[in-house]
This record gives sequence, C-alpha cells and structure tokens, in this order.
Amino acid sequence: MTSHKKIESEPVDGVFRENIPAIQDALLAWFASHQRDFPWRKNYVPYHIWISEIMGQQTQMDRVVDYFLRWIDRFPDIEAVAAAQELLILKAWEGLGYYSRAKNIVLAAQAIMKTHDGQLPADYAKLLALPGIGPYTAAAIMSIAFNEDFPLLDANVERLFTRLLDIAQPVKNGRSQSLLRDMAQRLLPGGRARMFNQALMEFGALICKPRNPECSSCFLASYCLALERETVEARPVRLKKGKAIDIVMACGIIEHQGLYYIQQRKPDGVWGSLWEFPGDRLKQGETPQQAARREIEKKTAFIVGDLQPFFVVVHHYTKYRVTLHGFTCSLVGGEGTPVLNAALQYRWSTGTGLVDYPFPSGHKQLVDHLLKQQHFVDDLPDL
Repeated sequence: MTSHKKIESEPVDGVFRENIPAIQDALLAWFASHQRDFPWRKNYVPYHIWISEIMGQQTQMDRVVDYFLRWIDRFPDIEAVAAAQELLILKAWEGLGYYSRAKNIVLAAQAIMKTHDGQLPADYAKLLALPGIGPYTAAAIMSIAFNEDFPLLDANVERLFTRLLDIAQPVKNGRSQSLLRDMAQRLLPGGRARMFNQALMEFGALICKPRNPECSSCFLASYCLALERETVEARPVRLKKGKAIDIVMACGIIEHQGLYYIQQRKPDGVWGSLWEFPGDRLKQGETPQQAARREIEKKTAFIVGDLQPFFVVVHHYTKYRVTLHGFTCSLVGGEGTPVLNAALQYRWSTGTGLVDYPFPSGHKQLVDHLLKQQHFVDDLPDL
C-alpha cells in the first residue's frame, strides 16, 4: 500500500487504485450473503424502486417496509397512483411526513401516464423532468431499477468513504463532495451498478454504522485511514445543528352528538390538504386553553363549552420542536355547520371513522389517544 503522504495528496488514487477489483468483489460477495430482505428487491420493478426511494428520504429503510407494502397493495402500479383520490394517497403516506413527496408522486404518475405510456422512463434526463425526482433519485432509479452505471452517494456511502479517506472537512463542503464523487465513480464496476451501489449503502447501514461501527469484522479495515488514526467516531464531520425552535400550539377536539369535528387544511402551506382539529399557535400571554378557544371561534365560528385538558403531544418537524395541547369540548347550540375561515372542507366523524383521514403527526397522536381512551381501538380496521 502507498504511503500516507501520498494518501493525503491523492487519497482516492493512493488507497484504492491497485485494490479496486478486490474491493468490488469483496463488497459484492458480502452483499450477496448479507443483504436485507426488502420487498422492492424481489424483482427490481422500476415502479417499486421509485416508490421505495421516495419513501426512504428522511426515513430509515427498515421502517419503510410496512409503508411500502401497504402502498403497493393499494396502488399496485403507476396507473393506480395516477387515478387515486388524494385522500387515499395522503392516508397511505400518513406518518412518513413531508407530504409534498406523496403529492409529487401523484403528479409524476399522471405525467408518466400522459407522456411515457405508463412506464417509468429509463432515461436520466426524463426522470429529472418528473415532479419530485431530483438528481440523486434519478441516479438511484437508473442504477437500481435499470442497472445503468450511475454512482450513488447517500448518507451511508458518505460515512463509509469519509472514514476510509479520513476526511477531516465537513462532509457537505465542496472539496469533500468532490472527493466522494470521484471515489464513487472509480469504484463503480461497469455493468454491475445495481448490486454494487446497494452493497455500498448496505455496508454503511449495517457495518460502518454511525455509532459503534463493527470495525473488528470489517473487511475494508486495512484500507481505513480513520481506523488507523483513531478518528472513526469523528467521521463524517458535520456542521453543528442549531438549537430546536420551540413552537407551542393548542387545538380543540369538538364533540357533538357522538361525532367529532375535523377540517381539511388548504392545499398550500405546511401539511397542506391534511385533516386536523381546529387550532393554531399560542399568542404571547395566552394559555393553551385560551388559544384553543380563540382558534375554534376564529376558524369555525363555533361556540363551545368548557375545554378540558386531554393530551399533550411533543413532536419534531425539521428544525422545530412542536408542543401541541389538545382539549376536549362540546358544541353549544347550533347544528354543527361551521363557517370555514381557514379550511377547505369539514366532516363530523365517528371515532372509528377518524382513521380514514390523514392527519399531521401531532393530530394523529391525538386521534390515537382518543381512540384508545374511548375503547375504539378493538374496532379499528387493519391499516
């Protein structure tokens, strides 16, 4: 192996040039024996690869499996997605977050039906032209679905490469990304992109893990500068995250004649088109209870009785930590017809009927708690 001085000046050449075939074969052999049994790996159907890649954004792949299976059961092909009602699409996506991804899948499916005869195009530029498909996702589809020679750099591969090269600069800066792209391109074996790219990502996920990597059993250990220099836990270098921004919100779960009021958010903005209990942020000096009552009257013109504390949910959304105070209350007078000042439409739903609607994470947790408390849980359909 070449000296460390040459490694530092020409890291990819210095460590890997003479060992590339051996590294490729070792990774492919490891993947053949250790790959996880993901359903989209059964037959590498391009539609399945596309959906799994979009679902895998911001989500651990092990967690994606259940969502993927339910999605494919409900929408077995691109035509089914293009024709589906938005309510069903958003419900199938509920819990994955970033709902614009699901909306873009529908828009892309409709474009594929219109301009590509219902088939996902095996063309990088045409994939990039579809809503919701960026450079990485297009390359992943080309590589994994169509076995075309496109290198991939996901977080797992970046972590593996920054440790092998012991890159001390932030992983997302230009110099680091240039080194990583060069390494990915050089390592890619022609005609075997499908399996090799997955092998790299799988190896990063299962062996070269973010915490407690299995260095003692790593067959790439002899090439790993970070292991030699005892910097493994410090790689990759990431910019420090800012402190979470706290947001405090309150909402009212309004009951009337055994039914619960929900309303659909307008399509633009955060959580667009999802359903919710009426509420919003607290104003300065307000209590959660005061905010819930104010927002109910503002958004529906309903007059409600005493608001009783029900459940407090804390969840995270991008850089925010959201605390949602839920209150139960009953409608006072009237026939339950709101004035929709901030919503697209409304429903009065039975307890079990609430599970048919897609909610943002915080409101979904309120629904789950309501159903458990009201002993509806045994009657819930299999989602």
